[in-house]
Amino acid sequence: MATRIVIFEDNEKVRSSLVTLLGNESAYVVTGAHPDASDVGRRIRQETPHVVILDIDMPGMNGISAIPLIKEVDPEISIVMYTQFEDDEKLFKSLCAGADGYVLKKTSPGNLLAAIEEVRAGGAPLSPAVARKVLFSFRDQRQSSHAKYELTDREIEVLQLLIKGYSVKLIAAELHIAYDTCRSHLRNIYRKLHVNCGKEAIAKVLAEKIVL
Repeated sequence: MATRIVIFEDNEKVRSSLVTLLGNESAYVVTGAHPDASDVGRRIRQETPHVVILDIDMPGMNGISAIPLIKEVDPEISIVMYTQFEDDEKLFKSLCAGADGYVLKKTSPGNLLAAIEEVRAGGAPLSPAVARKVLFSFRDQRQSSHAKYELTDREIEVLQLLIKGYSVKLIAAELHIAYDTCRSHLRNIYRKLHVNCGKEAIAKVLAEKIVL
């Protein structure tokens, strides 16, 4: 079954390009493309997407404010922010509101397609520039953050890859560990950080300046 996608993007040229890009992929079908997020709940109910591609800076309601309204209709909908903004505040607010991925418009279209596949597989994709910001912007607080949450070296390695957008399967392959072992590490990480999922873990890294 094709992945249904809805786009919210105010720039007509970008919006049309996204429709064309996704329309050329047999795995996707675009069920809606809108210049703003007005009446977002009704549109989501009508167009029943699996994935929403969401700009931040739009007239009227901005993309961050639209996130909880989308999740209210269906919490299983994956939301990928597609934006020019790479500052900490908008990234943090997007993830805390419930976004599942954050991709910069300046990256290649292939990165957006990869991000869609990652969120469908349960990952939390970030553009490389954004991932580097998460990983290195608060480097000086490394030891205190690790000590506070009692993360093991292996848990730190798993969390590093999670922040880079790796799925559970890819993390396991990268670290040469079993899939179930990787899931066990993630459960321990979530318990220690007092979060419920990968995107909440990433948001906590930003909120508390945890550097891994």
